[in-house]
Amino acid sequence: MQVTVHAAKTNLSKLIDAALAGEEVIIAKGKNPVVKIVPIPKSRFKVGVLKELAGTAPDFFEPMSEEELALWEGRE
Repeated sequence: MQVTVHAAKTNLSKLIDAALAGEEVIIAKGKNPVVKIVPIPKSRFKVGVLKELAGTAPDFFEPMSEEELALWEGRE
């Protein structure tokens, strides 16, 4: 489907629905096609997928031991 910019302004919701349904929607300036409306693919990202592989991290809110503090400050 190819529509003009004016028609796209008037029927944007319908054009979005058509693109989501799999139809190719092209907007043209005059007779020259300039842009295509395409749906954004749904993300398959899942939080915590690599949790088992990451292992444990240090707790940065716990106070350092005296030995760690001395190493950090270069007092060893």
